[in-house]
Amino acid sequence: MKLLPVVAALAASVACGSALAADGAKLYAEKTCHACHGKDGKKTLMPDYPKIAGQNVKYIEKQMLDIKNGVRTNGNSAAMKGVMVIVSDEEIKDIALFVSKMKP
Repeated sequence: MKLLPVVAALAASVACGSALAADGAKLYAEKTCHACHGKDGKKTLMPDYPKIAGQNVKYIEKQMLDIKNGVRTNGNSAAMKGVMVIVSDEEIKDIALFVSKMKP
């Protein structure tokens, strides 16, 4: 039985999303996100650091890009600014997807 093109495209999209989430998990560890936000995205290093698990993927991506590009300078963004220089825009997307899939 052949899959309809739409179903095949959807299946490929889901598989791609799973691969990106796996890449995001690896990057979350490699880029030291876990050091401040916790391995689960809920147990932060400092009480005023945000719990990020389950946040909206576009929100996380925008915040990371804004900190990296100097658009966001409030709160604890200075602490993250030093880390963001080692994270590419593509890696930000992968990390954001992974964080959005974490259990809040």
